[in-house]
Amino acid sequence: MQLPCYINNKQVFDHFINICSIPHGSGNTKQISDFCVNFAKLHGLEYSRDSYDNVIIKKPASCGYEDHPGVILQGHLDMVCEKTDKCDIDFDTEGLRLDCDDKYLFAQGTTLGADDGIAVAMILSVLSDKTAVHPPLTAVFTTDEEVGMTGAANIDFSGVNAKTLINIDSEEEGILTVSCAGGAKCEMSIDVKYTACKYNIFSISVSGLADGHSGMEINSGRINADILTAGLLKFLNEKSVLRICSISGGLKDNAIPRQCLAVVDIDIDKEKLVELCKSYFSASDLKTEKNLKFEVEKANDKNCFDDESTSRVIGFLNSIPNGMIKMSDNIPDLVQTSLNLGKLWCEGNKLYTTLSIRSSVDREKQQLISEVGKTAEKFDADIKVFGQYPAWEYRKISRLSDVMQKVYKKMFSVKPQVKAIHAGLECGLFCGKIDDLDAVSFGPDILDIHTPDERLDLKSADRMYDYLINVLREL
Repeated sequence: MQLPCYINNKQVFDHFINICSIPHGSGNTKQISDFCVNFAKLHGLEYSRDSYDNVIIKKPASCGYEDHPGVILQGHLDMVCEKTDKCDIDFDTEGLRLDCDDKYLFAQGTTLGADDGIAVAMILSVLSDKTAVHPPLTAVFTTDEEVGMTGAANIDFSGVNAKTLINIDSEEEGILTVSCAGGAKCEMSIDVKYTACKYNIFSISVSGLADGHSGMEINSGRINADILTAGLLKFLNEKSVLRICSISGGLKDNAIPRQCLAVVDIDIDKEKLVELCKSYFSASDLKTEKNLKFEVEKANDKNCFDDESTSRVIGFLNSIPNGMIKMSDNIPDLVQTSLNLGKLWCEGNKLYTTLSIRSSVDREKQQLISEVGKTAEKFDADIKVFGQYPAWEYRKISRLSDVMQKVYKKMFSVKPQVKAIHAGLECGLFCGKIDDLDAVSFGPDILDIHTPDERLDLKSADRMYDYLINVLREL
């Protein structure tokens, strides 16, 4: 792969390409953690690694900066692994298949993992650059950020003295993030009983939806394939005799599902079923979904949920809250509280769902967890809540924010935006571990993260590395 000739900081992209050659999906970070440890050894830097495969690497200050306050540079090692239906990659054992054009770097048929591989690449570049001018640096690489921030929740900062944190896990150039939502994950399971099928068996696939990040895109109008399919099953159940054989949709709780597949036992023929599906989709508000498609095919399942289980599952799926719950009263256009039904599947005699709950107000997060719990109770479902992390509260006085705004204005002749976001960042966990931590998150332009359309803007990444170097010089 040949990068465009305008790239100034080639070493950043060399590091990123190396990262992409290593499998590093959430829960599979041992190899990428080894890579970071070997990097530290190669460059003679002090390092530590814990049982969660978090890696901390320290680099002494540049000459003349020994007395400057230390700075933490942080990114996470794991990526969301999504792929198209036609892609045959094995994320557990294979690296990504990278490609680029004159503007973007992307992966063929999969997520790129620039969230957050480009952060790791930038930090490694700073650590290996002997000409960079900076205070004492502590590089913190965490694991499993995308599945509950497990690494950040369990990392030991007892040997870290710095009170300034630059997190490189934002996806829009020109925006400095200074606050984010807290969150939690829920898994619900509902017992089902099976009986023999007795009508016509069809699979109904819903695909081609826009999907996206369950925090950043939750208010964009993108349709959740699981929710859309649940509504379709309710509609069909009202128009015919229907029993569910199976249903599956989504791959991650923190990604809006782009496809869902239901297999049903139904007392109508294929022509009538297709007609009813068209009627349902025509009556639905699908303005944002230009590429929606559905297919009805003959299936061969022999067993289905009994009538009571089918009714309970349809009621359950259509009762789960989803999407934007409340907008902020204080910050324009900011989602304050939301829920995403991310993954849905059948296993054994149970139907499972996983949900991602977010809120910048802890009380509202707990209220939404309670509401989901009441839904579970109503339909006799079990619920587990895990992976809770706190919100990152806005800090009114921030030297770091002031410096980063000043440097940005000097370099690019415009002021950056200072924002809060509805996505989760590890900064909230770090603020709970380090008293009086001054933190800001930034990053280059990354489009359509958590989807196979993810791509990294090459010029933006190049600029943002220069920006990072200049910020460190000012600190």
